[in-house]
Amino acid sequence: MADHNNTASPDLPDLVVNHDGKREGESRAIAPKPSRWRLLRLLAIPALLFLGAVIGLYFQPPGLQKFFQLTGLQPGAGTDVPIALPPEISLPDDVMQTLQITDVIGLARLMPQGDISTVAPPYGAGDARIAQVLVAQGDRVDAGDVVARLDNGAQLQSAVMSAEATVAVRAASLLQTRQGVQISTDEARASFEQAEIAALEARSELTRTQELFERGVTTQAVLDMTQSTSSQADRAVDRARATLARYESADTDAQPDVLVAARNLDAARSELDRARRDLARAEVVAPIDGVILDIHARAGEKPPADGILTMGETKVMMAEVEVYQDRIAMVELDQPVELLAEAIQRTLSGRVVDIGLTVGRQSVVSDETAANTDARVVTVLVELDADSSVIAARYTNLEVIARIDTRAAP
Repeated sequence: MADHNNTASPDLPDLVVNHDGKREGESRAIAPKPSRWRLLRLLAIPALLFLGAVIGLYFQPPGLQKFFQLTGLQPGAGTDVPIALPPEISLPDDVMQTLQITDVIGLARLMPQGDISTVAPPYGAGDARIAQVLVAQGDRVDAGDVVARLDNGAQLQSAVMSAEATVAVRAASLLQTRQGVQISTDEARASFEQAEIAALEARSELTRTQELFERGVTTQAVLDMTQSTSSQADRAVDRARATLARYESADTDAQPDVLVAARNLDAARSELDRARRDLARAEVVAPIDGVILDIHARAGEKPPADGILTMGETKVMMAEVEVYQDRIAMVELDQPVELLAEAIQRTLSGRVVDIGLTVGRQSVVSDETAANTDARVVTVLVELDADSSVIAARYTNLEVIARIDTRAAP
């Protein structure tokens, strides 16, 4: 009996009673589990909608821009910074309250009239070092003033002195040649006169000899000799006349010897002029009227590649504004411009004087790491008024924010 009770029947299933009162082996309905990817897709739909709305407002397609212009609405109204503004431009609260949809905002930099001029050593200075800097930062100079000297001055001065000596020698040679021509002319004239006298005497002697020969007083040989002498005297006159004609045919300065000497003197003078021009390579001069903004080298140093110093005309200050290409059509000449310079806690004013003709890459960028550095912009030049120029004269290259009022009639 015990073995019978402990042995399970092969025809009956084993039933195990659990603590919850259910037996194992009973069929239970299992609820289906939700798919993980389906939940992720449901959560991604709102995120994508929000991202699309932000991108649409930030980049503002042409249709949306036209809508804002017609309605006067400002995207992001109610926030401190409108979404329509470039992200790297942050305006003060008082400016934000007066900002209009017709205003054009852009980053800008202050610069002197005509921009900054870099003063470099003259052409051909070679390996010359700086001997002396004659100006200091903030000094006002005129165009042509010497602002620095190089150490090649002594060598170039020696070349000038040598050229001056050569000119003096060539000038003396020309004077000597002129005097020689004049002496030769006088000698040729005297020789001609002497030859004429000799020929006259020879002809007289020939006449007497012929008379004596006709009277039988002299011989034929004497007559022949006298004729030969007279003929030689005539040829001597011809030679003297030709020599004299050589000197009397033209002015003294037109004589060949004088011309050669004069050309040698001209060549020496040209060499002196070149040496004096080379002497200018020892001096660095200011190319324009203006103020010395910065000095990049000192005495004893080799002039750097970016020039010895920089200068600019700060009497009239300018602002170089970079306007986004999609807003440039609203900008016209003579429109008023407000320049916000937070660094000096001042507001400057000016007017548009030039609008660029090309679209280029943005070069004036904000200090923020998220600033857009690949925007397409057009350069607009703004001329500051007299009062603003006085203030801005000490802040060349200062970054400011330009606000162009495109509503004002040019």
